[in-house]
Amino acid sequence: MEFSVKSGSPEKQRMSCIVVGVFDSRKLSASAQILDDASEGLISNLIRRGELEGLLGQDLLLHNVPNTLCDRILLLGCGKEKELDVNNFRKINAQMAKILDQRGATEAFSCLTELPLKNREIDWKIRQSIEAIEEQLYRFDQLKSDKQNSRRPLRKVVFSVSSRRDLPTGELAVRQGSAIISGIKLSKDLANMPGNICTPGYLAEQARSLGKTYRNFETEILEESQMEELAMGALLSVSRGSRESAKLIIMKYSGAASADEKPVVLVGKGVTFDSGGISLKPGAAMDEMKYDMCGAAGVFGAMSAIAELQLPINVVAVIPATENMPDGLASKPGDIVTSMSGTTIEILNTDAEGRLILCDALTYSQKFNPEVVIDIATLTGACVIALGGHPAGLFGNHNPLINDLLNAGKYSGDRCWHMPTWPEYKQQLKSNFADLANIGGREAGSITAAVFLAQFTKKYNWAHLDIAGVAWKGGENKGSTGRPVPLLMQYILNRVEENASH
Repeated sequence: MEFSVKSGSPEKQRMSCIVVGVFDSRKLSASAQILDDASEGLISNLIRRGELEGLLGQDLLLHNVPNTLCDRILLLGCGKEKELDVNNFRKINAQMAKILDQRGATEAFSCLTELPLKNREIDWKIRQSIEAIEEQLYRFDQLKSDKQNSRRPLRKVVFSVSSRRDLPTGELAVRQGSAIISGIKLSKDLANMPGNICTPGYLAEQARSLGKTYRNFETEILEESQMEELAMGALLSVSRGSRESAKLIIMKYSGAASADEKPVVLVGKGVTFDSGGISLKPGAAMDEMKYDMCGAAGVFGAMSAIAELQLPINVVAVIPATENMPDGLASKPGDIVTSMSGTTIEILNTDAEGRLILCDALTYSQKFNPEVVIDIATLTGACVIALGGHPAGLFGNHNPLINDLLNAGKYSGDRCWHMPTWPEYKQQLKSNFADLANIGGREAGSITAAVFLAQFTKKYNWAHLDIAGVAWKGGENKGSTGRPVPLLMQYILNRVEENASH
C-alpha cells in the first residue's frame, strides 16, 4: 500500500475515489459541503431523500458526480460529531478500506483527516488512518494454496491536509505510520505462523535477516551451551522437554549520536509453542498457544520500525525463545532450578514457564547498562480475567516509566492499565524448599507473576506488560493483533522527542 499527503480542494482531485464524512442528523463535513456546492446540491438532495442519515457504519457510493474530477465519491456515516472518538475514527477508516477494496477503487483521496477529534492533530490522524486501513486489509494467507485476492485491490491512499504548511508534518506522519504498520505486520506474521514453522531457530533467522536489512543493527544468537555457561538454569529448564534447541536472541540497534548513551532494553517472551509441559494444558484451543511468543513478535515489530525510521536512540532487544513441551527430560512439578541470578526456584507448575525464561533474560539485560528495561509477555490468563481484551496489564518499579507508558498507550490507542506490585503479594511466592515458588496460587495471578519478575529487576528501572488479553483474538476472527507495537513505538518516539528537546 502506498500512502502520501496532498493539499487541495476535493472537487479538483483527479482520483478514483474521494472519501468524505457525513455526521448524524445529515450534517456534511467541510469537504462534503465543498463537493455538494460543486455539484449544485446533488449530495444534500440525496441525503434529504433518506439515502444516508450519517449514522456510524452507513455509507453511500456515488458515481460521476457533476463538476468533479473523480470517478466516485464515497460518503461515510461518522455518527454524532461530539461523540467522535479514537475507536470510531479507526472504524470509519477501516470501513473506507473495506468498501473501496471490494468495489475495485484502486486509489483514494481521503478527507477523513479533517474530522474533528479533541486534542488530536493531523499527524495523529494520518498515523491512525494508516493503521486502521492496513488492519482492515491484512491477510495471513502465505500457507493457503487458494489465495482470495481482490481483482482490483486498493493500492494507494492520499490524505488531505488543509494547506501546504501541513505537508512536512503529514509526510513525517506517513513515514512513521508506514514504519509502524510494517512492524505490526511483521509481528502479526510471526505470531500467526504455526509452531512447526515458527520455532526458536526460525525466530533466530528472522533476527539475522533484520540485521542484514537495516543499518546500525547487529544480531547475536546464544545457543544452549552458551546459556549453560551463563548459568541460565531457569530458561534451560523450560527447553529441556523440547527437541527444538532454545535460543537467546539479542538485537542491537545503535542510532544515538553517542555509543555510550544508555539503551532502552526490550525483553520479549518467545515461547513458540506452550503445551504447558508436564502440567499439560486442556486440549480446547491449545492451537492458540502458538501465540505464546507474541511478546517476542511485538519486540521484533518494534525493532523493525525503529530501524526503518533510523531513530536517534539506542535500543537492545533480548528474546528468550523456546518451546514448552512434555517429555521424559521435561521439568516436573516440585523440581528446583537455579536462575542466572543465583536465586533458586521451585517449579510448582510447569505451565508457569514464561516467568522462568524471562527472569534469566532480565538478569542478562543488566549487562547493557540500560536506561530502562521493558518486558513484554503473554504471561497470565489471570490478566485476561482481570482486564479482558482491551488494555494490557502494566506493572513496574519506576513511576516515571509507568507514566510514560500509560501516556504512550493513551495517545496511540494501544492502552495499558497500571496494576500494583505491593510487597504483600510476595508472601504468595514463598517456598518451603527454595528461594521462590514459580506460582502464587489462584488469587492475583497476574500480580504475583509480575512480583516474581520484580525480584530479578532491582538493579534498573523496569516495567512489565502482560499482553495475554490483547495479543491475539480467538474465534471466527482468530489472529494476532500486532499489539503492543503501537504502544512501544509511541513510547520510543516520545523518548526521541524528549531527548531532542534537552
